[in-house]
Amino acid sequence: MAFFGTNGVRGIANEYITPQLAIDVAKSLGTYMGSKGIIAVGRDTRISGDMLKSAAIAGALSTGVTVIDIGTAPIPAIQYYVRDHADAGIGVTASHNPREYNGIKLVAGDGSEFSREGEKVVEKIYMSKEFSTANWDKTGNFHIDNNANEYYINGVINSVNAENIREKKFKVVVDTGCGAGSLTLPFLLRRLGCEVITLNAQIDGTFPWRNPEPTPDVLTELADIVKSRGADMGVAQDGDADRAVFFDENGDFIDEEILLSMMAKYILVNNKGPIVTPVSSSQRMLDVAEEAEVELHWTAVGSINVARKMMETGAVFGGEGNGGLIFPEHQYCRDGAMAAAKLLEIMASGKTLSDLVKSVPEYFNSKTKIRCTELQAAMESIKEHVMGGKYEVDTTDGVKVWHEDGWLLIRPSGTEPIIRIFAEAKTKGRAEELMNEGVKLVEKCKA
Repeated sequence: MAFFGTNGVRGIANEYITPQLAIDVAKSLGTYMGSKGIIAVGRDTRISGDMLKSAAIAGALSTGVTVIDIGTAPIPAIQYYVRDHADAGIGVTASHNPREYNGIKLVAGDGSEFSREGEKVVEKIYMSKEFSTANWDKTGNFHIDNNANEYYINGVINSVNAENIREKKFKVVVDTGCGAGSLTLPFLLRRLGCEVITLNAQIDGTFPWRNPEPTPDVLTELADIVKSRGADMGVAQDGDADRAVFFDENGDFIDEEILLSMMAKYILVNNKGPIVTPVSSSQRMLDVAEEAEVELHWTAVGSINVARKMMETGAVFGGEGNGGLIFPEHQYCRDGAMAAAKLLEIMASGKTLSDLVKSVPEYFNSKTKIRCTELQAAMESIKEHVMGGKYEVDTTDGVKVWHEDGWLLIRPSGTEPIIRIFAEAKTKGRAEELMNEGVKLVEKCKA
């Protein structure tokens, strides 16, 4: 199993994610950079954040690089800062994971997530423990910059039609979950002329009201306030604010796959070009691309894969069906605050959120998972069973079988000994039928 998972390295704080681990990861990054350049280091609001951020700063300085401590900030704000002011970055965050977790995420010099190739080199250094150590008089310079969040807020405002949004004086209910978005999203929305009602917008690493993952079941209060106060939109963020989920003016949760496709649809109205999404995303994205007569590029699951493909193809939009949307006019990474601002820009043209939801086709999903100890062998067997059949097969990430009326995706987990099975179709019954076909195939091939 790779040291760096889908999004950095994560675990229980002070058990797996220890100060020593943070020191060594930062030393590995500094060694990789060859003691030249600048590393910006920031953290989310978790209790263990200062401990791990201090350790990472010490580790990086010991290799001779310059370090800028940018304090507590959302991951997109750290990435935005790195792009313009540093050569690499370290985010101390566990994103949406529960309270007791923390993690280390590396940022590339262009502000995107560290490449898989770069992670492999840093991981090799980490495992070998062959770190560069600077002489006593060559240890790195240290600076503090408290303006990263302000710089980021200005960047979002400059990436949307702020005047149109301000004219509408939208009412927005915000739940930042006591996470890093508390320092940016409410302030951004107020500067966009919104009346903002906040929940859980105080910084608190114990996450007293809800876990950092913004799922509909923990956001019932947000939905109720949207309805009772007659708000135009409700928005909630995860712990590091790179993702956002939304509620329409009726207090109804907007499915993230619908959010992804409706955002793509409206971006393509004024800005024709390729769009990018993982193979796990809804067929709605394909429908939207075909309607706009643009190319859709499918990638392996993971925002880093989406962002790299977007850069490569000059895409105008991309994202995943988990609330992680990427707007290249702002930056090549998932960005919850930018998603909120962009939705307001679209709504300023006279559309309500419920109108936008109705504008994309309806599909139904079904999914499950099956334990499997021999993942690679099982996946090879599954591939052999479906290749050469009457249906189109995509092996970008796992095995995706396109049927005339839907699709089936079978892919191994990157972190657990399980195989995930996803299916989508125009009816709930057909989606479940396709999923059950997938279950039978996995059971047959893992034996």
